[in-house]
Amino acid sequence: MLAKIAELPEPDRAMAERLHAIIKASAPDLSPKTWYGMPAYAKEGKVVCYFTPASKFKERYATFGFTATANLDEGSMWPTAFALQKLTATEEARIAALVKQAVS
Repeated sequence: MLAKIAELPEPDRAMAERLHAIIKASAPDLSPKTWYGMPAYAKEGKVVCYFTPASKFKERYATFGFTATANLDEGSMWPTAFALQKLTATEEARIAALVKQAVS
């Protein structure tokens, strides 16, 4: 997975590297892997969260998302993916909290 991140163009590479650090610090038990060629993190072999670089689909933003394995249920409706244009301390803190909740 780290080799895939290294292949990404900027700014996707920097964002993926930062997300990797945040995820490993927030949920060290998650295993990095590729999922459909994208960086992803799994618990017991099942993908919990993933990063879709903006460059993959020539979008104006990258996406950080969660699969149905993530423990994010909140009532009858909750977000499962987030658009990312840049990572500030605010976004980093929110991602860390969501990842912790996802694996709880």
